[in-house]
Amino acid sequence: MFIHIGNDNVIQSKDVVSIIDRNIISSSSIMEEMIERATKAKLIVTPKEEAKSVVITNDYIYFSSLSVATLKKRASMISTISKLDDYTDELE
Repeated sequence: MFIHIGNDNVIQSKDVVSIIDRNIISSSSIMEEMIERATKAKLIVTPKEEAKSVVITNDYIYFSSLSVATLKKRASMISTISKLDDYTDELE
C-alpha cells in the first residue's frame, strides 16, 4: 500500500522505518548528524522549510508538511483498508 506524505510525495508503507516530529532533530545530536550525512549524500527528498515531521524510509529521508498525527492516521487507514475482505467477485 501507499501513503501520501505531503509535498507531492507518495511512498510505499512497507518502506517506512520511522515517522518523527521535526523538533526532535534539533534536540538530538545523533539525529542532526544523520540529517547532515543524508543531505551530503543527497538522500533528502523534500525541502526542510515548513516541515512538521520527518519520514525515514529504507532509502531516503522526507521532510513532510504534515504532522506526525496526520501521517499516523493515514498509515492506520491503509492498515485497516488492507484488512478488509474483497467482495468484487460477488458484484458481477
